Amino acid sequence: MAKNYEQEGEVLDYTAGGVAIASGAAVLMGARLGIVLADIPALSTGSVAVTGVWVLKKAPADVVVQGALLYWDADDFQLTTVAAGNTLAGFAAAPAAAGTTSVRIKINA
Repeated sequence: MAKNYEQEGEVLDYTAGGVAIASGAAVLMGARLGIVLADIPALSTGSVAVTGVWVLKKAPADVVVQGALLYWDADDFQLTTVAAGNTLAGFAAAPAAAGTTSVRIKINA
């Protein structure tokens, strides 16, 4: 194996700011979305998944078709189909109707 190999990259370290982050929460790492795997205390480092399919909160009014691009709305802490002002998070792994509050997303894809 090459001597400069570091890791598979499916899980990365993430350092919380001044507020603790609960397991299952989504966090933005620059232009990528990560899912916290275990509670991270304030000012501490923990593990964040950057691949996979996850169920996350979505804007209730959005109608999501399978394969649609989804964006992270950092102001409302939810996924949306609206690109403007939001960060691309991945695509819908399954459809989600208007009125539902969650969607399955393949993150960072």
